[in-house]
Amino acid sequence: MSRKLATAAGALLALATTMFTGPPAAQAAEPGTGFHVRDGRLLDANGNDFVMRGVNHAHAWYAARTGQALADTKALGANSARIVLSTGDRWTKNDSADVAKVVGQCRANRLVCVLEAHDTTGYGEQSGAVPLSRAVDYWIEVRSALEGQEKYVILNLGNEPHGNVGHSAWTADTTNAITRMRAAGFTHTLMADAPNWGQDWSFTMRDNAPAVFAADPQRNTVFSVHMYGVFDTAAEVRDYLDRFVARRLPVVVGEFGDDHSDGNPDEDAIMAASRGLNLGYLGWSWSGNGGGVEYLDLATGFDASRLTAWGRRLFEGPDGIKQTSREASVYATGDSGDTRPPTAPGAPTASDVTSTGARLSWAASTDDTGVTAYDVIRVDGTRETRVTSTATTGALVTGLAPATAHTFAVYARDAAGNRSPRSATVTVTTTGGPTAGACAVAYRLQEWTGGFNADVTIRNTGTRDITGWQLDFAFPGGQTLNSAWNAKVVQQGSQVRATPEPWTGTIPAGGTVSFGISGKSGGGNGVPAAFTLNGASCARS
Repeated sequence: MSRKLATAAGALLALATTMFTGPPAAQAAEPGTGFHVRDGRLLDANGNDFVMRGVNHAHAWYAARTGQALADTKALGANSARIVLSTGDRWTKNDSADVAKVVGQCRANRLVCVLEAHDTTGYGEQSGAVPLSRAVDYWIEVRSALEGQEKYVILNLGNEPHGNVGHSAWTADTTNAITRMRAAGFTHTLMADAPNWGQDWSFTMRDNAPAVFAADPQRNTVFSVHMYGVFDTAAEVRDYLDRFVARRLPVVVGEFGDDHSDGNPDEDAIMAASRGLNLGYLGWSWSGNGGGVEYLDLATGFDASRLTAWGRRLFEGPDGIKQTSREASVYATGDSGDTRPPTAPGAPTASDVTSTGARLSWAASTDDTGVTAYDVIRVDGTRETRVTSTATTGALVTGLAPATAHTFAVYARDAAGNRSPRSATVTVTTTGGPTAGACAVAYRLQEWTGGFNADVTIRNTGTRDITGWQLDFAFPGGQTLNSAWNAKVVQQGSQVRATPEPWTGTIPAGGTVSFGISGKSGGGNGVPAAFTLNGASCARS
């Protein structure tokens, strides 16, 4: 997926009606050191079947977000992450040290790391794009960060390596890239993206995959198709994937979305077919999309508590990640090479305590290979719930009950996934909420065919400032939330909950705060019938 996408082919080619069922490709001996392919299946280093269930993350543009993004997607059930890297030809290079850090972050979160070189996107059509040969140069340059990581890392040679111009060169270019990687000593599983901006509407990859697979001396290549507007019917999705399965060739859906500028992909069919055929998929993308495709964000503003409709579909819907994901067995066996856990972090302190949240801070842990993450756990009696995971020594916890004591434990983890044997704990008592009748809400609706905006103003009619707030209401007409501003807003069914941003956290006595929401209509709009602020009913104004 490129930030600036080329226009897809104007008309879809009709799928051939005859399934090619030639002899199965020969299988080489299993490499034994990491991921490998056998009989058309991707197996991990323990010889167990591995089916990718994950997301794409644009590390090349949002490196500071990667640690938290991986922790959040893991908490939502992902078992893998496809990471955007740059060779330095079109964007700032991700060097060996940075690649090693990313691999460590994947391992710390027990995720399989699919690394891809993005500068090849749309070669032959996109200005500035580089050929696959340049991507191979890059992998050789950062090899020190990849050696010994074959159990945890898959190398995606180059993202969407040909546009719609010159795509016939895909077979030779991909074969040459694989040959060079093996000659350079790489034993990792390699992933080859399709041409035509990844969508292979010309069937170049589909028809030439057997020859490319046979050209890999290790028979350890997986093919990746990106499914957007070209794949807008269940028949097209299933036919394309069936042809690889019938020939015992490994294939994954390396990118897909629920909407696109070139058409409306059938995400339900993509996920159902992947489950039915036991094939992997990786949704595009966690957050930060621009250039008119912001609708492909799975989370709004990199905030896991604000999943978009697309994010909820991918993680929580039928055939979704939570329902079908299984962790790679190499993590279950703890085979990481590093068994020494980090020390416990320093005792946390709480600040900025409100009726629904608080900011926690703690002193850093130490570890022989470096601490990569801290897990914040809420302790309710004997029940423990992970609230967040962060690479920094602080976290904002929200969604707490007012006037209640909450206990939090903080553990440290290193790059091998070892967790500190002891935690540091702190108990936070949230402040009380407003009394009944101390608030009023104005909901100003602007609507058009298929969508709406609403400006929401909360007035504090009481005599005390409200520090920290939670506004609850229900959409009356089946609307779907798309985005929000000046507040964090989440939706579950028809229920909507808004909590403040740092700059809207206090409603002064007699004063107001305002926020906005935008969404899709579900057949009708309307003003919610009731509002509650921190559990107290509010008047409508």
